[in-house]
Amino acid sequence: LTKDNPIADVIFGIDNTFISRAIDNDLLLAHEAANIDTVDASLRLDGDHATPITYGDVCINYDIEGMAGLGVAIPTNIDQLTDPEYAGLLVVEDPATSSPGLAFLMATIATFPEGTDYDWRDYWTDLFANDVAVASDWSEAYYTNFTRAGGNQPLVVSYASSPPVEVLFGETETAPTGSMTDGCFRQVEYAAVLDGTDYPQAAGELVDFLLSQEVQEDIPLNMFVYPTNSEATLPEVFVEYTVYPESPILIDASTIDENRDSWIQEWTSIARG
Repeated sequence: LTKDNPIADVIFGIDNTFISRAIDNDLLLAHEAANIDTVDASLRLDGDHATPITYGDVCINYDIEGMAGLGVAIPTNIDQLTDPEYAGLLVVEDPATSSPGLAFLMATIATFPEGTDYDWRDYWTDLFANDVAVASDWSEAYYTNFTRAGGNQPLVVSYASSPPVEVLFGETETAPTGSMTDGCFRQVEYAAVLDGTDYPQAAGELVDFLLSQEVQEDIPLNMFVYPTNSEATLPEVFVEYTVYPESPILIDASTIDENRDSWIQEWTSIARG
């Protein structure tokens, strides 16, 4: 909306499900950040129009006691979530209103691709037939629906970093929740210099600062996601209690941009029955 007269100099927080929209609309100036070589190539964008600052893996989380109390086995892959055994036990976020909800939709599209005998539309049709609950955002899903908060669903779309955060704030020695490693979408957040800024040099220096080791090592305990600078040292609680997915899902940002709106519309149609 402010493309030709931006109200800021730097944008931060736009993720890989929306970054192509900013690039295609010429909102961003190319900037090769200091320390960019510390960032894994899979997180970077062609042309360095945006700098990866944080990442988090959106995964299915489970309440260990909640699952045990129901006498239900903890699922190990997202295929199982349509089984009658898990009827009514999962809450997801609406991808039209929630970033992790959109990330999980992307994970299902990658896992059950279009053009196959059983694609993501079939999967979601089966999930809804299995009484999946839908929350408007992550806070509602985690702090209302999730059994850890007194809700009815012991399975929730959250982050691989949620178990260490539970340990951190619950001051416990073991994590009360766990994270599935299958069907995890890697959400990357970027910072970039806005085209039209009166201070391009200073804006670039701010982006450089966000990627500096000093800031990157502060990210986990303040934002509860992970630093992209590979030289940053993680807090011990994140080292001990994070289980990383072996094959996190990444979809090319331009592919997402071309299909995002239609995917959300189709999902909404399935949700409405």
